[in-house]
Amino acid sequence: MRDSIHREAAPVRRSLFRKYFIALFAAVIVPIAASGISDAWFGYRDQRAMLSALLRVETRSAAGRMQSFLDGIRDQLRWTVQRTLTADNRGQHRLEALQAMRRAPAIVSVSLIDRTGVERLHVSRIGLNRVEGGLDRSGDPAVVGALSTGIWYGPVTYRDGSEPFMTMALWGLSSVVVVVEINLKLIWVVISEIRVGRSGHAFVLDQTGRIIAHPDISKVLRGTDENTAAALLRLRDEIATAGGEATTARNAEDERVVTAMAPIPSVGWTVFVEQPQAEAFAPLYASLWRTGGLLLAAIALAAALAYWLARRMTGPIRLLEEGTEKIGAGQFDHRIDIATGDELERLAVRFNQMAQELAISRDRSERIARLKRFLAPQVAELVEKSGDESVLAGQRAEVVAVFCDLRGFTAFSAHAEPDDVMQVLRDYYEALGAIITRYEATLTNFSADGLMVLVNAPVPRAEPALRAVEMAIDMQDAIQRLIAAWRLRGHAVGFGIGLAMGWATVGRIGYEARVDYTAIGNVVNLASRLCSSADDRQILIDDSVACSVGGKIPMVALGARHLKGFDEQVRVYDVGIRSVTSDFAPDATEISAKS
Repeated sequence: MRDSIHREAAPVRRSLFRKYFIALFAAVIVPIAASGISDAWFGYRDQRAMLSALLRVETRSAAGRMQSFLDGIRDQLRWTVQRTLTADNRGQHRLEALQAMRRAPAIVSVSLIDRTGVERLHVSRIGLNRVEGGLDRSGDPAVVGALSTGIWYGPVTYRDGSEPFMTMALWGLSSVVVVVEINLKLIWVVISEIRVGRSGHAFVLDQTGRIIAHPDISKVLRGTDENTAAALLRLRDEIATAGGEATTARNAEDERVVTAMAPIPSVGWTVFVEQPQAEAFAPLYASLWRTGGLLLAAIALAAALAYWLARRMTGPIRLLEEGTEKIGAGQFDHRIDIATGDELERLAVRFNQMAQELAISRDRSERIARLKRFLAPQVAELVEKSGDESVLAGQRAEVVAVFCDLRGFTAFSAHAEPDDVMQVLRDYYEALGAIITRYEATLTNFSADGLMVLVNAPVPRAEPALRAVEMAIDMQDAIQRLIAAWRLRGHAVGFGIGLAMGWATVGRIGYEARVDYTAIGNVVNLASRLCSSADDRQILIDDSVACSVGGKIPMVALGARHLKGFDEQVRVYDVGIRSVTSDFAPDATEISAKS
């Protein structure tokens, strides 16, 4: 344990060289480090902001040009769906299709389909042309998509596994659907014109992560393997996580780059513009090297200064170590005497103040611990905070005495295993202790299964009788739930409670090593006898408690009983039967008359 404390204390000992740190930072480190760090930080921010703005402008521009490329093809297709398909204008439709292919070189083929889904015309650059081919294309996704949305963009496909193509379909007012196949290799010209710095470039991905446009057209023609596609999709997700701002990541070639992206929503493509990180932050790296050189020189000077200061601080540090060790061992009266006039002296004063406060805290904890032996935690805290323990001195007070114990416990403990007996008592006291604490009552003593509790002493409470009865009801309910579980294990026990209200002498009794708070008087004996007379599930109370409670709690008058130790019979009431209404509960006038 002591070795662990010493290991934890070592960093604190080194951090006490305040003079070393103050002289070091004031003379060398602070101005140079602050200047270097601020220059690097603001330079990084400015460079990052400039790069982000530049890359985002380029990506948006490229995305706009891609969209314009597709919009140009769409505009050419609109001319082909202005007329209805008839045998008389078949030649005119073929001419319009050829004109569209000439104006948009990316179009590879054009197909015209009537409203019934039958292909009427097919013109292709690389295949055979068809007129009135009669193919049923009503189930073609392009035809279905165009009829439902007006314009439809298909996914990117790769002919021979490399060259990218895309299908576009458009539905005209003449109920003609035109379906074209587009060679995306021709957008290479648009992408190749985008340059950022010396080696920055742009490229386009489809929804699956495959490259459909890149300045290096060989990457498009040879296709994108699964690993590269996965890397590009991760790159897209990283940029999306950054909120669309340019971010530093690794590209498909596992190179560190600064990259940004912009979507082309109509077709689900993404345009990326990237620049190698080394190129992007080259000015910043040069500044950092210069700052690093200055810091190395400053560290050499600071080391020499630190050595000189450490020798001057050895004595005060030793005193601090010895003092903290004694205080940590509990010698709170020890004081550390350092008169250096600097932060070390201030630290010693703080340690002395801490030792004094710890001593006060220890005394307070011991007082609270003594009070909690017979008072509820809340009451103990209240008495301690007030600083007046006179409420615990002997005095006369009107109290409600509560006794309770288990029925059949003697027979149970005689035959049960010791572990079973202790477990029953443990559950029993945990349940009752929580209720006694909640009602802020005072537990004076307990023995085996019996408890004595006081309400209204040492701290007075409003309506003590009602509080005591409600506490007894909660105690009965809680223990009966435990009894139900105990009986399932074969433990035949019950639980009864007795309450009496009256004047008693209350206060602390005992000797110096052991003090308890208790009550002495006739009311204590009466509550004990009522508890002894109570059957399982019963809560027996006397006239005083019944008078104070009145009609607030349902109860049943059981008549007068002769109790051991009392010359006269005592009127007894039962509040344990909850189903009985309060019609039998006496009021104060009735009880006085019967007395």
